[in-house]
Amino acid sequence: MTEDAKFEDGGDTPLRLLAVDADDLGVIAALTQDAVFPGDEMAWYPKDREFALLLNRFRWEDSEVAQKRGRPVERVQSVLLFGDVQKVQSQGVERRDGDTIMSLLSITFEPGEDGTGRVILTLAGDGAIALDVETINARLQDVTRPYLAPSRKTPDHPE
Repeated sequence: MTEDAKFEDGGDTPLRLLAVDADDLGVIAALTQDAVFPGDEMAWYPKDREFALLLNRFRWEDSEVAQKRGRPVERVQSVLLFGDVQKVQSQGVERRDGDTIMSLLSITFEPGEDGTGRVILTLAGDGAIALDVETINARLQDVTRPYLAPSRKTPDHPE
């Protein structure tokens, strides 16, 4: 009898995820919550219909293991790429400013007609990026080895 894979089976392998529906996007949203990035690490490629972010994401998938082992928590650099993007709008976002560090709070999807919709990336400090998409087509891929989180703390979300 075969056994289903468990979350722990992933170990320290880099994440490589694809989202094609709202449920998949929810998984990517959970894994990128509290990711930080400078304003100059986002790019919109209208010809290719792609929007990309280079994130320093907190490794939520490792935080429980780190706590159990008494070791510091980690971050990893990841690319978050959205395909089939028709339009990008932003509010309260300093694009091309490498000194402005943004924090990703959530990613949500507002469905439109026939599979289209809007992906909303909500940032700390009332910033937001809206992507009008033909369909959900998002990829998250770790591109570096994990490193110790500079704060050495798990992000906190007081109620």
